Amino acid sequence: MRRNRSREPLFYENLTIDSAGAQGKAIAKHEGMVVFVTGAVPGDVVDVRVTKKKSNYAEAITTRIVSPSPDRVPAFCTHFGTCGGCKWQDLAYAKQLEYKQQQVIDNLERIGGLALPAVTPILPSPGIRHYRNKLEFTFSNSRWFTKDELAAEGVITDRDALGFHIPQRFDRVLDISECHLQPEPSDRIRNHIREHARRHGLSFYDVRAHQGFLRNLLIRTTTTGECMVLLSVGHEDVDAREMLLSGLITAFPALTSVLWTVNPKRNDTIYDLDIQVFHGRDHIVEELPDGPGGKPLRFRIGPKTFFQTNPRQTIAMYGLTRELAGLTGKENVYDLYCGAGSITLYLAAQARHVAGVELVPESVADARVNAQANGVENVSFTSGDMKKVMDATFVALHGRPDVVVTDPPRAGMDEPVVRHLLELAPERIVYVSCNPATQARDLAILNERYRIDFVQPVDMFPHTYHVENVVRLVKR
Repeated sequence: MRRNRSREPLFYENLTIDSAGAQGKAIAKHEGMVVFVTGAVPGDVVDVRVTKKKSNYAEAITTRIVSPSPDRVPAFCTHFGTCGGCKWQDLAYAKQLEYKQQQVIDNLERIGGLALPAVTPILPSPGIRHYRNKLEFTFSNSRWFTKDELAAEGVITDRDALGFHIPQRFDRVLDISECHLQPEPSDRIRNHIREHARRHGLSFYDVRAHQGFLRNLLIRTTTTGECMVLLSVGHEDVDAREMLLSGLITAFPALTSVLWTVNPKRNDTIYDLDIQVFHGRDHIVEELPDGPGGKPLRFRIGPKTFFQTNPRQTIAMYGLTRELAGLTGKENVYDLYCGAGSITLYLAAQARHVAGVELVPESVADARVNAQANGVENVSFTSGDMKKVMDATFVALHGRPDVVVTDPPRAGMDEPVVRHLLELAPERIVYVSCNPATQARDLAILNERYRIDFVQPVDMFPHTYHVENVVRLVKR
Protein backbone atom coordinates (compact mmCIF):
# COMPACT_ATOMS: atom_id res chain seq x y z
CA MET A 1 0.00 0.00 0.00
CA ARG A 2 1.38 3.40 -0.97
CA ARG A 3 1.95 5.90 1.81
CA ASN A 4 0.26 9.25 1.72
CA ARG A 5 3.11 11.52 0.77
CA SER A 6 1.08 14.72 1.03
CA ARG A 7 3.09 17.54 2.57
CA GLU A 8 0.09 19.83 3.03
CA PRO A 9 0.82 21.88 6.19
CA LEU A 10 -1.42 21.39 9.22
CA PHE A 11 -2.61 24.38 11.25
CA TYR A 12 -4.36 24.69 14.62
CA GLU A 13 -6.12 27.93 15.51
CA ASN A 14 -6.88 29.69 18.79
CA LEU A 15 -4.83 27.43 21.04
CA THR A 16 -4.58 28.61 24.65
CA ILE A 17 -1.10 28.14 26.10
CA ASP A 18 -1.57 26.56 29.52
CA SER A 19 1.95 26.19 30.89
CA ALA A 20 5.67 25.89 30.19
CA GLY A 21 7.25 22.52 29.47
CA ALA A 22 10.67 20.97 28.98
CA GLN A 23 13.32 22.93 27.06
CA GLY A 24 11.31 26.12 27.28
CA LYS A 25 8.49 24.98 25.00
CA ALA A 26 4.97 26.14 25.76
CA ILE A 27 2.18 23.59 26.27
CA ALA A 28 -1.35 23.66 24.87
CA LYS A 29 -4.11 21.12 24.22
CA HIS A 30 -5.88 20.36 20.93
CA GLU A 31 -8.73 17.87 20.93
CA GLY A 32 -7.27 16.20 24.01
CA MET A 33 -3.75 15.99 22.55
CA VAL A 34 -0.74 17.77 24.05
CA VAL A 35 0.86 20.31 21.71
CA PHE A 36 4.37 21.60 22.40
CA VAL A 37 4.58 25.11 20.95
CA THR A 38 7.63 27.19 20.07
CA GLY A 39 7.31 30.97 20.08
CA ALA A 40 4.59 31.35 22.73
CA VAL A 41 4.37 31.95 26.47
CA PRO A 42 1.79 30.74 28.99
CA GLY A 43 -1.40 32.76 28.73
CA ASP A 44 -1.08 33.43 24.99
CA VAL A 45 -3.81 32.44 22.55
CA VAL A 46 -2.10 31.51 19.28
CA ASP A 47 -2.42 30.05 15.82
CA VAL A 48 0.26 27.45 15.07
CA ARG A 49 1.71 25.40 12.24
CA VAL A 50 2.28 21.75 13.15
CA THR A 51 5.81 20.50 12.46
CA LYS A 52 5.47 17.00 13.92
CA LYS A 53 2.40 14.94 14.78
CA LYS A 54 2.30 11.67 16.67
CA SER A 55 -0.59 9.68 18.09
CA ASN A 56 -0.53 11.41 21.48
CA TYR A 57 1.30 14.71 20.96
CA ALA A 58 2.29 17.28 18.38
CA GLU A 59 4.98 19.92 17.99
CA ALA A 60 4.19 23.28 16.46
CA ILE A 61 5.49 26.76 15.70
CA THR A 62 3.51 29.92 16.46
CA THR A 63 2.34 31.71 13.31
CA ARG A 64 0.18 34.38 14.97
CA ILE A 65 -0.46 35.64 18.47
CA VAL A 66 -4.23 36.04 18.57
CA SER A 67 -4.29 37.33 22.14
CA PRO A 68 -1.09 38.06 24.10
CA SER A 69 -0.57 36.77 27.62
CA PRO A 70 -0.65 39.31 30.48
CA ASP A 71 2.79 37.89 31.35
CA ARG A 72 4.25 38.64 27.91
CA VAL A 73 6.88 41.41 27.81
CA PRO A 74 8.82 42.94 24.90
CA ALA A 75 12.04 41.09 24.03
CA PHE A 76 15.08 43.35 24.35
CA CYS A 77 17.54 41.63 21.97
CA THR A 78 17.82 42.24 18.23
CA HIS A 79 18.38 38.53 17.64
CA PHE A 80 15.49 37.22 19.75
CA GLY A 81 13.47 34.53 18.01
CA THR A 82 16.33 33.45 15.74
CA CYS A 83 19.20 32.97 18.18
CA GLY A 84 18.86 29.80 20.23
CA GLY A 85 19.62 31.51 23.55
CA CYS A 86 17.45 33.52 25.96
CA LYS A 87 14.20 31.94 24.72
CA TRP A 88 12.19 33.37 27.63
CA GLN A 89 13.00 37.04 27.02
CA ASP A 90 9.34 37.65 26.20
CA LEU A 91 8.15 36.17 29.52
CA ALA A 92 8.09 38.33 32.67
CA TYR A 93 10.98 37.42 34.95
CA ALA A 94 8.74 36.64 37.94
CA LYS A 95 6.94 34.07 35.78
CA GLN A 96 10.23 32.59 34.57
CA LEU A 97 11.11 31.92 38.20
CA GLU A 98 7.71 30.37 38.87
CA TYR A 99 8.04 27.89 36.01
CA LYS A 100 11.64 27.04 36.90
CA GLN A 101 10.59 26.25 40.46
CA GLN A 102 7.86 23.97 39.15
CA GLN A 103 10.32 22.33 36.76
CA VAL A 104 12.50 21.32 39.71
CA ILE A 105 9.55 19.91 41.63
CA ASP A 106 8.22 18.01 38.60
CA ASN A 107 11.60 16.44 37.85
CA LEU A 108 12.26 15.30 41.40
CA GLU A 109 8.75 13.95 41.98
CA ARG A 110 7.96 12.48 38.55
CA ILE A 111 11.38 11.26 37.35
CA GLY A 112 12.85 10.44 40.75
CA GLY A 113 9.62 9.40 42.47
CA LEU A 114 10.96 11.28 45.49
CA ALA A 115 9.21 12.59 48.60
CA LEU A 116 10.11 16.24 49.03
CA PRO A 117 9.94 18.69 51.89
CA ALA A 118 8.45 22.11 51.19
CA VAL A 119 10.64 23.47 48.39
CA THR A 120 12.29 26.78 49.28
CA PRO A 121 11.41 29.65 46.89
CA ILE A 122 13.87 29.93 44.01
CA LEU A 123 16.79 32.35 44.38
CA PRO A 124 16.44 35.01 41.66
CA SER A 125 19.58 36.12 39.85
CA PRO A 126 21.02 39.44 41.12
CA GLY A 127 21.38 40.54 37.47
CA ILE A 128 19.27 39.43 34.51
CA ARG A 129 21.40 40.93 31.73
CA HIS A 130 25.17 40.80 31.17
CA TYR A 131 25.44 38.20 33.91
CA ARG A 132 27.70 35.67 32.13
CA ASN A 133 31.50 35.64 32.43
CA LYS A 134 32.10 33.31 29.48
CA LEU A 135 30.85 33.10 25.89
CA GLU A 136 32.01 31.00 22.94
CA PHE A 137 31.44 32.17 19.37
CA THR A 138 31.85 30.37 16.04
CA PHE A 139 33.26 31.62 12.74
CA SER A 140 31.39 30.21 9.77
CA ASN A 141 31.23 30.71 6.00
CA SER A 142 27.59 29.53 6.11
CA ARG A 143 25.74 32.42 7.65
CA TRP A 144 22.08 32.05 8.59
CA PHE A 145 19.91 34.80 7.15
CA THR A 146 16.57 35.80 8.61
CA LYS A 147 13.61 36.40 6.29
CA ASP A 148 13.99 40.16 6.78
CA GLU A 149 17.70 39.98 5.90
CA LEU A 150 17.01 37.95 2.77
CA ALA A 151 14.41 40.46 1.68
CA ALA A 152 16.76 43.39 2.27
CA GLU A 153 20.01 41.86 1.03
CA GLY A 154 19.09 41.30 -2.61
CA VAL A 155 22.14 39.57 -4.06
CA ILE A 156 24.10 37.99 -1.19
CA THR A 157 27.85 38.50 -1.47
CA ASP A 158 28.96 37.96 2.16
CA ARG A 159 28.09 34.65 3.75
CA ASP A 160 30.57 34.87 6.65
CA ALA A 161 29.34 35.03 10.24
CA LEU A 162 30.75 35.25 13.75
CA GLY A 163 28.18 34.29 16.33
CA PHE A 164 26.07 31.39 17.61
CA HIS A 165 24.89 28.19 15.95
CA ILE A 166 21.27 28.09 14.91
CA PRO A 167 19.43 25.47 17.03
CA GLN A 168 19.66 21.99 15.47
CA ARG A 169 21.76 23.33 12.58
CA PHE A 170 25.42 22.53 13.15
CA ASP A 171 26.31 24.04 9.78
CA ARG A 172 24.59 27.42 10.13
CA VAL A 173 25.69 30.35 12.31
CA LEU A 174 23.77 33.52 13.11
CA ASP A 175 25.93 36.63 12.86
CA ILE A 176 25.67 38.33 16.27
CA SER A 177 25.92 42.12 16.36
CA GLU A 178 24.94 42.45 20.02
CA CYS A 179 24.53 40.06 22.92
CA HIS A 180 23.03 40.92 26.31
CA LEU A 181 24.61 37.96 28.09
CA GLN A 182 28.18 39.16 28.72
CA PRO A 183 29.41 42.60 29.77
CA GLU A 184 31.68 44.71 27.61
CA PRO A 185 34.18 44.55 26.09
CA SER A 186 32.70 41.29 24.76
CA ASP A 187 30.56 42.83 21.99
CA ARG A 188 33.27 45.28 20.96
CA ILE A 189 35.94 42.56 20.80
CA ARG A 190 33.79 40.26 18.66
CA ASN A 191 32.77 43.03 16.28
CA HIS A 192 36.37 44.28 15.99
CA ILE A 193 37.66 40.81 15.08
CA ARG A 194 34.89 40.28 12.52
CA GLU A 195 35.63 43.61 10.85
CA HIS A 196 39.38 42.91 10.78
CA ALA A 197 38.78 39.47 9.23
CA ARG A 198 36.55 40.88 6.50
CA ARG A 199 38.88 43.79 5.76
CA HIS A 200 41.86 41.47 5.34
CA GLY A 201 40.05 38.65 3.56
CA LEU A 202 40.60 35.99 6.25
CA SER A 203 38.66 32.80 5.63
CA PHE A 204 35.88 31.77 8.02
CA TYR A 205 35.60 28.06 8.84
CA ASP A 206 33.64 25.64 6.66
CA VAL A 207 32.41 22.97 9.07
CA ARG A 208 31.32 20.59 6.30
CA ALA A 209 34.61 20.69 4.40
CA HIS A 210 36.63 21.15 7.62
CA GLN A 211 38.73 23.92 6.20
CA GLY A 212 39.24 27.61 6.76
CA PHE A 213 41.40 29.79 9.00
CA LEU A 214 39.19 31.40 11.68
CA ARG A 215 37.31 28.81 13.72
CA ASN A 216 36.25 29.78 17.28
CA LEU A 217 36.45 32.69 19.70
CA LEU A 218 36.29 32.38 23.50
CA ILE A 219 35.87 35.48 25.68
CA ARG A 220 36.05 35.31 29.48
CA THR A 221 35.56 38.24 31.85
CA THR A 222 35.70 38.73 35.62
CA THR A 223 33.99 41.01 38.11
CA THR A 224 37.44 42.50 38.80
CA GLY A 225 37.66 43.82 35.22
CA GLU A 226 40.04 41.24 33.73
CA CYS A 227 39.40 39.80 30.27
CA MET A 228 40.70 36.78 28.32
CA VAL A 229 40.43 36.20 24.58
CA LEU A 230 41.23 32.82 23.00
CA LEU A 231 41.31 32.53 19.21
CA SER A 232 41.09 29.04 17.69
CA VAL A 233 42.23 28.68 14.08
CA GLY A 234 41.83 25.74 11.73
CA HIS A 235 45.43 25.91 10.53
CA GLU A 236 48.47 28.04 11.23
CA ASP A 237 49.07 31.24 9.29
CA VAL A 238 51.63 33.16 11.32
CA ASP A 239 51.33 36.47 9.47
CA ALA A 240 47.54 36.53 9.50
CA ARG A 241 47.30 35.43 13.13
CA GLU A 242 49.87 37.91 14.42
CA MET A 243 48.32 40.77 12.47
CA LEU A 244 44.87 40.00 13.89
CA LEU A 245 46.01 39.58 17.50
CA SER A 246 48.36 42.57 17.39
CA GLY A 247 45.49 44.69 16.09
CA LEU A 248 43.29 43.37 18.89
CA ILE A 249 45.79 44.42 21.54
CA THR A 250 46.16 47.85 19.97
CA ALA A 251 42.39 48.31 20.03
CA PHE A 252 42.00 46.83 23.54
CA PRO A 253 45.26 47.49 25.45
CA ALA A 254 43.67 46.56 28.80
CA LEU A 255 43.21 42.89 27.83
CA THR A 256 44.66 40.63 30.51
CA SER A 257 45.20 37.52 28.43
CA VAL A 258 45.30 36.95 24.66
CA LEU A 259 45.71 33.29 23.69
CA TRP A 260 45.58 31.20 20.53
CA THR A 261 45.50 27.59 19.47
CA VAL A 262 45.39 25.54 16.28
CA ASN A 263 42.49 23.10 16.07
CA PRO A 264 42.69 20.69 13.11
CA LYS A 265 40.13 18.27 14.62
CA ARG A 266 36.55 17.59 13.61
CA ASN A 267 35.19 19.02 16.87
CA ASP A 268 35.54 22.40 18.58
CA THR A 269 36.67 21.25 22.03
CA ILE A 270 39.90 22.77 23.32
CA TYR A 271 40.62 20.42 26.23
CA ASP A 272 43.08 18.31 24.23
CA LEU A 273 44.77 21.27 22.51
CA ASP A 274 47.93 23.18 23.37
CA ILE A 275 47.08 26.78 24.21
CA GLN A 276 49.67 29.44 23.36
CA VAL A 277 50.08 32.85 25.01
CA PHE A 278 50.30 35.79 22.61
CA HIS A 279 49.97 38.60 25.15
CA GLY A 280 49.70 38.94 28.92
CA ARG A 281 49.04 36.05 31.30
CA ASP A 282 47.80 32.54 30.57
CA HIS A 283 44.94 33.09 33.02
CA ILE A 284 42.64 35.67 34.57
CA VAL A 285 41.75 36.05 38.26
CA GLU A 286 38.27 36.23 39.77
CA GLU A 287 37.46 37.18 43.34
CA LEU A 288 34.60 35.87 45.46
CA PRO A 289 33.96 37.27 48.95
CA ASP A 290 33.65 35.51 52.27
CA GLY A 291 36.73 33.32 52.23
CA PRO A 292 38.84 32.23 55.24
CA GLY A 293 38.92 34.97 57.85
CA GLY A 294 36.42 36.99 55.84
CA LYS A 295 38.98 37.75 53.12
CA PRO A 296 38.03 37.40 49.44
CA LEU A 297 38.99 34.18 47.70
CA ARG A 298 40.97 34.65 44.50
CA PHE A 299 40.60 32.11 41.70
CA ARG A 300 42.92 31.52 38.78
CA ILE A 301 40.87 30.79 35.65
CA GLY A 302 42.59 29.38 32.57
CA PRO A 303 41.01 28.80 29.15
CA LYS A 304 40.09 25.21 30.07
CA THR A 305 38.97 25.90 33.64
CA PHE A 306 35.38 25.25 34.66
CA PHE A 307 34.02 28.16 36.68
CA GLN A 308 30.39 29.06 37.29
CA THR A 309 29.27 31.47 34.58
CA ASN A 310 27.11 33.77 36.74
CA PRO A 311 29.62 34.99 39.34
CA ARG A 312 27.26 37.14 41.42
CA GLN A 313 24.77 34.30 41.81
CA THR A 314 27.65 31.90 42.43
CA ILE A 315 28.42 33.74 45.65
CA ALA A 316 24.92 33.06 46.95
CA MET A 317 24.94 29.41 45.83
CA TYR A 318 28.32 28.63 47.35
CA GLY A 319 27.32 30.26 50.62
CA LEU A 320 24.18 28.13 50.66
CA THR A 321 26.18 24.98 49.86
CA ARG A 322 28.52 25.60 52.79
CA GLU A 323 25.60 26.27 55.10
CA LEU A 324 23.83 23.06 54.06
CA ALA A 325 27.02 21.05 54.59
CA GLY A 326 26.63 21.82 58.29
CA LEU A 327 30.34 22.11 58.95
CA THR A 328 31.77 22.65 62.44
CA GLY A 329 35.49 22.48 61.66
CA LYS A 330 35.78 18.78 62.48
CA GLU A 331 34.43 17.20 59.27
CA ASN A 332 36.27 15.33 56.55
CA VAL A 333 34.69 16.42 53.24
CA TYR A 334 34.83 15.18 49.64
CA ASP A 335 34.15 17.75 46.91
CA LEU A 336 33.36 15.87 43.70
CA TYR A 337 33.66 17.50 40.27
CA CYS A 338 35.52 20.32 41.98
CA GLY A 339 36.73 22.23 38.90
CA ALA A 340 39.21 24.92 39.89
CA GLY A 341 38.46 24.35 43.57
CA SER A 342 35.97 27.17 44.09
CA ILE A 343 33.54 25.22 46.28
CA THR A 344 36.45 23.33 47.85
CA LEU A 345 38.02 26.51 49.18
CA TYR A 346 34.69 27.85 50.39
CA LEU A 347 34.16 24.65 52.38
CA ALA A 348 37.71 24.52 53.72
CA ALA A 349 37.19 27.56 55.96
CA GLN A 350 34.87 25.48 58.15
CA ALA A 351 36.12 21.89 57.63
CA ARG A 352 38.97 19.78 58.95
CA HIS A 353 39.97 18.70 55.44
CA VAL A 354 38.43 18.83 51.96
CA ALA A 355 39.50 16.43 49.19
CA GLY A 356 38.60 17.70 45.72
CA VAL A 357 38.28 15.38 42.72
CA GLU A 358 38.11 16.60 39.10
CA LEU A 359 38.48 15.03 35.65
CA VAL A 360 40.28 17.89 33.86
CA PRO A 361 44.00 18.03 34.84
CA GLU A 362 44.31 21.73 33.99
CA SER A 363 41.49 22.55 36.41
CA VAL A 364 43.20 20.56 39.16
CA ALA A 365 46.43 22.45 38.49
CA ASP A 366 44.49 25.71 38.82
CA ALA A 367 42.85 24.44 42.02
CA ARG A 368 46.22 23.76 43.62
CA VAL A 369 47.48 27.20 42.64
CA ASN A 370 44.27 28.74 44.01
CA ALA A 371 44.67 26.96 47.33
CA GLN A 372 48.26 28.13 47.65
CA ALA A 373 47.45 31.70 46.60
CA ASN A 374 44.68 31.89 49.20
CA GLY A 375 46.77 30.32 51.95
CA VAL A 376 44.41 27.34 52.30
CA GLU A 377 46.30 24.26 53.45
CA ASN A 378 43.57 21.84 54.58
CA VAL A 379 42.70 20.76 51.02
CA SER A 380 43.98 18.26 48.47
CA PHE A 381 43.14 17.72 44.82
CA THR A 382 43.13 14.62 42.64
CA SER A 383 42.68 14.43 38.87
CA GLY A 384 41.01 11.52 37.13
CA ASP A 385 37.84 9.68 36.24
CA MET A 386 35.54 9.76 39.26
CA LYS A 387 34.60 6.10 38.79
CA LYS A 388 38.24 5.04 39.13
CA VAL A 389 39.74 7.63 41.44
CA MET A 390 37.67 7.03 44.56
CA ASP A 391 38.97 3.54 45.19
CA ALA A 392 40.11 1.95 48.45
CA THR A 393 43.51 3.62 48.14
CA PHE A 394 41.91 7.06 47.84
CA VAL A 395 39.70 6.44 50.88
CA ALA A 396 42.64 5.13 52.89
CA LEU A 397 44.65 8.24 52.01
CA HIS A 398 41.94 10.83 52.62
CA GLY A 399 39.72 9.08 55.15
CA ARG A 400 36.03 8.30 54.87
CA PRO A 401 33.93 11.42 54.35
CA ASP A 402 31.57 12.86 56.91
CA VAL A 403 30.09 15.10 54.22
CA VAL A 404 30.12 14.87 50.41
CA VAL A 405 29.46 17.84 48.15
CA THR A 406 28.96 17.03 44.47
CA ASP A 407 28.48 19.41 41.53
CA PRO A 408 28.54 17.24 38.39
CA PRO A 409 28.06 18.33 34.75
CA ARG A 410 24.65 18.21 33.06
CA ALA A 411 24.88 14.45 32.53
CA GLY A 412 24.90 13.97 36.31
CA MET A 413 26.98 11.40 38.13
CA ASP A 414 27.83 8.01 36.63
CA GLU A 415 25.85 5.29 38.39
CA PRO A 416 29.00 3.59 39.80
CA VAL A 417 29.86 6.90 41.50
CA VAL A 418 26.39 7.14 43.02
CA ARG A 419 26.60 3.52 44.21
CA HIS A 420 29.99 4.23 45.73
CA LEU A 421 28.50 7.11 47.72
CA LEU A 422 26.06 4.61 49.22
CA GLU A 423 29.03 2.50 50.30
CA LEU A 424 30.92 5.48 51.73
CA ALA A 425 27.77 6.47 53.64
CA PRO A 426 28.60 10.06 54.64
CA GLU A 427 26.24 11.68 57.15
CA ARG A 428 25.22 14.36 54.66
CA ILE A 429 25.36 14.86 50.90
CA VAL A 430 24.87 18.24 49.27
CA TYR A 431 24.06 17.77 45.58
CA VAL A 432 24.42 20.88 43.38
CA SER A 433 22.97 20.30 39.91
CA CYS A 434 22.55 22.22 36.65
CA ASN A 435 20.09 19.59 35.40
CA PRO A 436 17.27 18.55 37.77
CA ALA A 437 16.34 15.63 35.49
CA THR A 438 19.68 13.83 35.89
CA GLN A 439 19.80 14.94 39.51
CA ALA A 440 16.44 13.23 40.07
CA ARG A 441 17.79 10.03 38.51
CA ASP A 442 20.79 10.01 40.86
CA LEU A 443 18.73 10.93 43.92
CA ALA A 444 16.40 8.00 43.23
CA ILE A 445 19.37 5.67 43.74
CA LEU A 446 20.54 7.49 46.86
CA ASN A 447 16.99 7.26 48.19
CA GLU A 448 17.84 3.75 49.44
CA ARG A 449 19.71 5.21 52.40
CA TYR A 450 19.05 8.96 52.33
CA ARG A 451 16.08 11.28 52.59
CA ILE A 452 15.89 14.78 51.14
CA ASP A 453 15.47 17.42 53.83
CA PHE A 454 16.14 20.62 51.84
CA VAL A 455 15.57 21.72 48.23
CA GLN A 456 16.65 25.12 46.88
CA PRO A 457 16.22 26.02 43.20
CA VAL A 458 18.65 28.69 41.99
CA ASP A 459 18.31 30.81 38.84
CA MET A 460 21.75 30.98 37.26
CA PHE A 461 20.55 31.66 33.72
CA PRO A 462 17.80 34.32 33.40
CA HIS A 463 15.69 34.27 30.21
CA THR A 464 16.48 30.59 29.64
CA TYR A 465 14.66 27.49 30.82
CA HIS A 466 17.78 26.22 32.61
CA VAL A 467 17.72 26.04 36.38
CA GLU A 468 20.20 24.96 39.06
CA ASN A 469 19.08 23.07 42.13
CA VAL A 470 20.71 22.40 45.49
CA VAL A 471 19.55 19.42 47.55
CA ARG A 472 20.68 18.22 50.95
CA LEU A 473 20.37 14.54 51.82
CA VAL A 474 20.70 13.08 55.30
CA LYS A 475 20.99 9.44 56.30
CA ARG A 476 17.75 7.68 57.11
